[in-house]
Amino acid sequence: MPQNDAAAFWNERFAQQDYYYGKRPNDFLRQQIGSFAPASKILSLGEGEGRNAVFLAQHGHQVTALDAAQAGLDKAKQLAAEHYVAINTIQTQLQNYRLEPNQWDGIIAIFCHLPAPLRQQVHEQIKYSLTPGGIFLLEAYTPKQLEYGTGGPKNIDLLYDPEVIKKELSGLEMLHFKEVERDIHEGLGHRGLSSVLQIVARKT
Repeated sequence: MPQNDAAAFWNERFAQQDYYYGKRPNDFLRQQIGSFAPASKILSLGEGEGRNAVFLAQHGHQVTALDAAQAGLDKAKQLAAEHYVAINTIQTQLQNYRLEPNQWDGIIAIFCHLPAPLRQQVHEQIKYSLTPGGIFLLEAYTPKQLEYGTGGPKNIDLLYDPEVIKKELSGLEMLHFKEVERDIHEGLGHRGLSSVLQIVARKT
């Protein structure tokens, strides 16, 4: 999907009043919140409507939410206000965003499915954009997810093969790397038994 079409798709999805993926944080992020050092500077890639960014801000982190869809970021700011926290937002396509060296103590990508060439580029940038000791946290659907049909892309090229992703992130220390089957209930968008890849990696 061309980037302009993708932005239009997500703007339309997030334009509804309800939060498509809910207001509660991703389960894996919630379980791994202790992986981040106190008061970390964290970037959330493909943040959407703000549920994960707000959760991180509630735990004392300085959070920047990046997304192509302004409609999602507007709802993210609204959700932050509801919880009396502040987040920064950046509306841009990842193709057009440069991760600067040693900029982030943490980077998260929760169901941020990218085409392989862009994904490889972003993963390479993440390695040098993390500060020493910085944490990268990812949860994404694997190709097996096509058998479940409970959320995520229908295009296998956008799904994350664990061995491919491990190679792309070589150089980071894998603190947690698992392909798991789990029951997901996150708004309307993710509902039911799913096949996911979960990663917590640290820059040494």
